[in-house]
Amino acid sequence: MATTTAKARPAPIDPHVKKIAIVIVLGAIMSVLDTTIVNVALDTLSRDLNSPLSDIQWVATGYLLSLAAVIPITGWASTRFGARRLYVLSLIIFTLGSALCGLATSSGELIAFRVIQGIGGGMIMPVGQMILVRAAGPKNLGRIMSFIGVPIVLAPVFGPTVGGLLLEHVSWESIFLVNVPIGVIAVFATMRLLPKDLPGDAGKLDAIGLVLVAVGVTAVTYGLAQTATHDIGSAAVVGPLVAGLVLVGLFIARAMRIPNPLLNVRLYGNRAFAAASMTTFALGAALFGAMVIIPLYFQTVRGEDAISTGLLVGPQGIGAMVAMGLSGRLSDRFGAGRVTVVGVSITAIATVPFMLLTANTPYAATSAAMVFRGLGVGLSMMPAMTAAFSVLKPSEINHASPQLNTLQRVGGSIGVAVLTVVLQRNTDDLGSRGSDPSALAGAFGDVYWWVLGVTLVALIPAFVLMRVERQRSREAEATGTDPRDDGPAGDAPAGERASEALEALA
Repeated sequence: MATTTAKARPAPIDPHVKKIAIVIVLGAIMSVLDTTIVNVALDTLSRDLNSPLSDIQWVATGYLLSLAAVIPITGWASTRFGARRLYVLSLIIFTLGSALCGLATSSGELIAFRVIQGIGGGMIMPVGQMILVRAAGPKNLGRIMSFIGVPIVLAPVFGPTVGGLLLEHVSWESIFLVNVPIGVIAVFATMRLLPKDLPGDAGKLDAIGLVLVAVGVTAVTYGLAQTATHDIGSAAVVGPLVAGLVLVGLFIARAMRIPNPLLNVRLYGNRAFAAASMTTFALGAALFGAMVIIPLYFQTVRGEDAISTGLLVGPQGIGAMVAMGLSGRLSDRFGAGRVTVVGVSITAIATVPFMLLTANTPYAATSAAMVFRGLGVGLSMMPAMTAAFSVLKPSEINHASPQLNTLQRVGGSIGVAVLTVVLQRNTDDLGSRGSDPSALAGAFGDVYWWVLGVTLVALIPAFVLMRVERQRSREAEATGTDPRDDGPAGDAPAGERASEALEALA
């Protein structure tokens, strides 16, 4: 029987694994939500802390930079100190940083405390992925990965809404302090529910590589963040971008020559992993970039406030939640590559209605389109990551998770930067017609041609991923071996192979 058809029904997820998933998702929600919840508070922070908006912007930028700097070391640190111990530490740092942010009395203090918060937040997602996939058992990778996808997809949707509600009814301090009780609960739940693991032999830290990649990724992120206040061709943007890319290039060249680099970039020699990584990168740009544009449409063209805007973008979250419930089962049964192609295709089709936006587009129409777009994103984001993990050897997992998280975040930053610049240029070209809602709506609609283009770019590696996955399944059936190694493959699904790899790390 061909393995490209439906696989056997996967075993049910054990109750203790679901409890572990809840713990990991709690931490992930705090980390990812904080990247968007603060954006709606920048104007309020500028007034209350008597600081210009150009300085307050560092409250958001500082958090992103510390995230980018710490992610590359998580793979080595998880092996050296143990994933559970590192996860507890990341929760404590994030919670402490949140409390300090809520107590800040100046913009300088707030920015410094946000950097501390970002150090913890940057470790939460990649380390949480390692723990969660390891706990899944051999047959539930797709469904377990859908758990961790919930905050990734929903945070950009609900972050501005939560931030607006807290600002209007409580205070700006509350957008940080709300993390404290959640963080305390997550720490105690982690200590009680997560399985203990022993430190392993991580080898000597590649300190030179750490400096190159951490500074390089941080510089790229900084350059992209500068597009919010500077022209995209200015030295403030181009300088950090070029310097960051040079440093990352030096890191890659060095990692190809030494035996134990900080991150194993040779993973991209695996066509399936490379395709899944490129899909994750492009989807990050399409998701996070578009989620900046549509709220601006509701606010500037339709005149809605922050809370109403949050409610209007909520339908995408509904679609994503439905898709998350389906994507794991579908990935385990039909293969993550197929599900990714379907998800990206739905996302592309659901982007078309936004290209036709007018000043009077019914909210029912935008809501319906957002539900379907949420379905597409939910059916593509985590299946692509599932496919990436499924083709790796045991020793490669800790190298893969930081790289996938970095690609997703940098992709999102690029998407936000490029689409914001396109929108700005479109509105500037309107001239005297800039106050006309119909003309302004057309400018927003034109931006979605770019969103469609990015989504279609993601479709190319998604097809490659599906083809490679299908080819590997046929090889496994014909030879009775797992293409990753010399062991028997049988009819084990991709999720089973990845989970076995993670179990070997323990």
